[in-house]
Formats: sequence, structure tokens, C-alpha cells
Amino acid sequence: MPLKPNEQIIVSAATATAVYAIFQLNAPNLADVKASVPGGAASVNTHRSVKTAVWTSALLVTGLGLLARDPTIYIVGGLLTAAEGWKFYHANATDGKGNMVAPGSAVTGQPSPTLNGG
Repeated sequence: MPLKPNEQIIVSAATATAVYAIFQLNAPNLADVKASVPGGAASVNTHRSVKTAVWTSALLVTGLGLLARDPTIYIVGGLLTAAEGWKFYHANATDGKGNMVAPGSAVTGQPSPTLNGG
């Protein structure tokens, strides 16, 4: 049986708060990610930290959604997980000027070419 509308709001807000807290605890500070050089060792560590936060958030949202049997939790939790993950992945892949670094270059050890100018 799905939750009542007022219960949906409460549980969805609690889920969103938990997802945000997971990203605050597992991922580095976003300002530090934006200031770091993309493609370096710190970039690889940031990617791993954010991946851990995304998977942890996805497991939390799935568990709460299954317990409550309500799609609202999936929608709110999934959107917030995707938005937080994208925010960190984008900051990790660009430099201070907004130039995007080629994907995978940090992992392969090859020099990081800039794709869009700079």
C-alpha cells in the first residue's frame, strides 16, 4: 500500500536529506574538486569517492523505496542522486576555465588532451 501524501513528503524529504548527507560525507569538497587539475591522481581519487557516494545513495533510495513501497521515494532520491553525482563528475572533468578533459586519460596514464580549446 502506497504512503499517504503527507507521509510521502516526509519520507521523500528524509531520503533527500540522507542522500545529501552521504555526498557530504563521502565526496570531497566541491570547491576543492573545481580547483583541482583534471586528469591527475587527485582526479582519480575524486572519481572513486563520488562513485562510492552514488552507489551508497542508490542503495539507500532502493531500500527505502522497497520498504515504503512508494514510487515518490525513487523519484526524489534518484533525481537528487543523479544531480549530485553529475555535479561532482562535471567539476572533476573540467578545469577552472571550463575546458573539458578527455575521458579515461587519467586512468590510462596518457597525457590529458583538452577537447574544447585552451
